Amino acid sequence: MTPQPPPQPLGLLPYLAAGWIFLAGVYGLVTSRDSVHAIGCLTVVQSGTYVLLVAVGYRRGGTAPYFTDIPAGTPVVDPVAQALALTDVVVGAALTALLLALVLQIAKRHGTADPDALTGLKG
Repeated sequence: MTPQPPPQPLGLLPYLAAGWIFLAGVYGLVTSRDSVHAIGCLTVVQSGTYVLLVAVGYRRGGTAPYFTDIPAGTPVVDPVAQALALTDVVVGAALTALLLALVLQIAKRHGTADPDALTGLKG
């Protein structure tokens, strides 16, 4: 059995893409004038973390991390990064659903989803 070269990590491009997606979401979040739009931008910010996690765990030439049918020494991608990305997707979906439900209740009670139009708490 000949020794295989170590897996090569990705270049700088996926990290730049993750940063660009993150910054685009933050820009939309800062300039948002509507709560639903802000939640959508928060989802875009979280999508940047998906790209970052997948980029961190990827190895060029690596296969899926099923260890039962591949020979020893075969390069694989990092299964921990994949599990974290999947967990991030689930948490993001739950957070988005919760925030949209809260905005729906606020719009029902106050008649608007504009954060600037909402006043202090009413007793």
